[in-house]
Amino acid sequence: MKVIEHLAKAKEPLISFELIPPKRGGDFISLLSVIEEVSKYNPPFIDITSHPAEVVYEETSKGIKKIIKRKRPGTLGICALIQNKYNIDAVPHVLTNGFTREETEDFLIELNYLGIENVLAIRGDDLGYQKPVPEGRSKNIYAADLVKQIVNMNNGKYLEESLLDAKPTNFCIGVSGYPEKHFEAPNLKTDVKFVKQKVDAGAEYVVTQMFYDNKVFFDFVDLCRKEGINVPIIPGLKILTTKAHLVTIPKNFYVNLPQDLVEEVNAAKPEQVLDIGVEWAVKQVNELLDKNIPSVHFYIMQNSKPVKKLMERLKQFKKIA
Repeated sequence: MKVIEHLAKAKEPLISFELIPPKRGGDFISLLSVIEEVSKYNPPFIDITSHPAEVVYEETSKGIKKIIKRKRPGTLGICALIQNKYNIDAVPHVLTNGFTREETEDFLIELNYLGIENVLAIRGDDLGYQKPVPEGRSKNIYAADLVKQIVNMNNGKYLEESLLDAKPTNFCIGVSGYPEKHFEAPNLKTDVKFVKQKVDAGAEYVVTQMFYDNKVFFDFVDLCRKEGINVPIIPGLKILTTKAHLVTIPKNFYVNLPQDLVEEVNAAKPEQVLDIGVEWAVKQVNELLDKNIPSVHFYIMQNSKPVKKLMERLKQFKKIA
């Protein structure tokens, strides 16, 4: 079922999750145990991130060597597992950075074969390697361009001439939004206009970057509605679990942490931080649900322990079935 159908048919608040594939050659069993755990909470859908090739430097017998490789392959296989073994709708991330439009078309065709109906169209981060575009091929520059390509496939328009008679795909297209603006945008209002471009191109819902102050989300939604963005906007949250997050989250995701949260974490013992992060997330979720936000999306990477604690606390408030 499509994400927008889940939202439309929901009779109680929905909580979905986002996972990241294991590193190249890593342990898939650990990710499988996370999928097993979160599936107990009946999420309507699970997002799986996608990762382009990037520049890495590895120590070899001949010294340090520059290598171009994908450090986290496996998005397609994980989506197939979630979709067909656990009967949970998978939402693979589809990127512009690192892939040609032709490679994107192939990826979308494979997703279609698997019966996957949802995708999240994003530009993706610049990881230090810009893959050369072969002669005769092309590349999407912005997420809005990617959305247009997916819409074309939904209308039966493929890049390859030999596929002119191919059946249309039927993807529900999500895109990202940034309540505290994308770090490359000059200001939030301009960034909201970029979201509008993606929606005008055919995006059907927006899921936001993480935030720790609900006011920034509510203000973002207000700006979006004033700009004429009327699709569902799903808040994205991440549970703070370690003191290191006070540095890494602002540094990597360009979000602000409220002073109350920072002071509480700094004053706590390391083993107390997870409980503090869970309680903060519980407060966020309850306030969001009190404002009739129908769905919340959690970025959990490969760690289900914080989610387990969160769901136990939410059940105490009888907010979640």
